[in-house]
Amino acid sequence: MILKETLRAIVQIQRTSNAAADTGIERELREKIDIDLPFALVLSGIRRCGKSTLLRQLMKEAKQYYYFNFEDPRGTGFESSDFLKLDDIFTEEYGRQNHYFFDEIQNIDKWELGVRYLLEQKKHVIITGSNASLLSKELGTRLTGRHLRFELFPFSYSEFLVFMKEKLAIQSFDEYLQKGGFPEFLKTNKSEALQELLSDLIARDIVVRHKLRTAKTIRDMAIFLLTNVGKEFSYTSLKKMFKLGSTNSVISFISYLEDSYLLFTIPKFEYSLKKQVVNPKKVYSIDNGLSNANSGSFSLDKGRMLENAVFLHLRRKNKDIYYFKQKHECDFVIKEKEKTLKAIQVCWELTEENKEREINGLTEALEALQLKNGLIITHHQEDVIETQGKTIYIEPAWKWMYEK
Repeated sequence: MILKETLRAIVQIQRTSNAAADTGIERELREKIDIDLPFALVLSGIRRCGKSTLLRQLMKEAKQYYYFNFEDPRGTGFESSDFLKLDDIFTEEYGRQNHYFFDEIQNIDKWELGVRYLLEQKKHVIITGSNASLLSKELGTRLTGRHLRFELFPFSYSEFLVFMKEKLAIQSFDEYLQKGGFPEFLKTNKSEALQELLSDLIARDIVVRHKLRTAKTIRDMAIFLLTNVGKEFSYTSLKKMFKLGSTNSVISFISYLEDSYLLFTIPKFEYSLKKQVVNPKKVYSIDNGLSNANSGSFSLDKGRMLENAVFLHLRRKNKDIYYFKQKHECDFVIKEKEKTLKAIQVCWELTEENKEREINGLTEALEALQLKNGLIITHHQEDVIETQGKTIYIEPAWKWMYEK
């Protein structure tokens, strides 16, 4: 519980500081969000990727609105029962409005009760949160069928160009590959910002939230996985590597890292769900710059930096991503519902030495999935190859990411 006058002071301070804050560049996700829909609109994503800035852009569109940031330490003690008190203050201070904007709402236990009440009053509610699992749990219990979910990532290559005021070119793409898309880091170019982000995320979103006894093991595991993007791992191998008592501990740790949007795992493509579950997975990082800042070796492997950037570009638009592996390997298979849409191989540069391996991996996937066309994404090459009755398009990543 929090006193009404204390809450009123916080509302006023937040309103003033938020109005003065920069609204940044317009995010690509912005055009997909209609703030007048009769649903709770949920913006989720990793800390410091720009959710609050996007929220301010949506507030600007609403013009008249209410706002509260639940990360504010002055609001410690806020409980779900205080939502009615907060609503009274909003009305007293700013008159009757229809749009409610709540930042980092997952910090409040049973927050969904307050949101549901507002929806029942025909209000429009837009919320942000940094934990995928917590948000999904509450949305699934109290707000089933009454919410729409949008995921925000660090800047895409197109957004990077706008933010950095650079032109579409291979040079700017190489810079993006190294630096990634976290706004704060791009402003300062200080790797300490990304090192602090990793520490903050592990401490606040994982160790404290899940009451873990030590941060070291999960931090070491996080750095190991962020350094080894595009590589297969198994729960058993991680259990042995980090000397954990059971694979269940590993499964829990990986789920915590994924829920915080620090990393993603993708399964091997199998028609059998049982086989899919037991096969090794591959891991990818939320951001190349974050991996570079927290690892000494990631930046040395240009091929894996490119593969990670391609994965992130695909993941912004698709959730069902797999890798394919039989005799050969194909990096990505994209599915939508029960339909397989694309098979994509990533290679820094096709040479006479690796050409057969890369093409065989892709054509094997195309044959198994009954697809006629495939795509190889490279750093700078462009070509078309006809082989084994299949058409393979070769495209440079910097053009492909800008145009798709």
